[in-house]
Amino acid sequence: MTILWVVLGLLAAGLLGWPVTYGVLRLARAVQDPPPPPGPDVVLRGGLAIGVLERLAVAAAVLADEPVAIAYVVAVKGLGRYAELKETPAAAERFIIGTLASMLWAVAVAVPIRLLLL
Repeated sequence: MTILWVVLGLLAAGLLGWPVTYGVLRLARAVQDPPPPPGPDVVLRGGLAIGVLERLAVAAAVLADEPVAIAYVVAVKGLGRYAELKETPAAAERFIIGTLASMLWAVAVAVPIRLLLL
């Protein structure tokens, strides 16, 4: 039964987090002041796959009671995107908002399961 809860938690954290993160990014864009100048939206390629892997890693870290692993996830993600983020402030803002929303979702899913399994 424990394995079932862990698997369900990882699936919920990894796959259901995309709509949550997308919604938070849309909300952040809607409340920007002043509105962004016209031009192409900044999109960081691979974000969906990275987000799923990020949420899986964060949820797994919480379930394994290894909070330090979350710092590794943040470090790897930040270092991997550093060049793109340095060049474009709009991308950096989206990166931070998306990362926080994604990680908060993974923690919100994993913590109750961790408490259930104690």
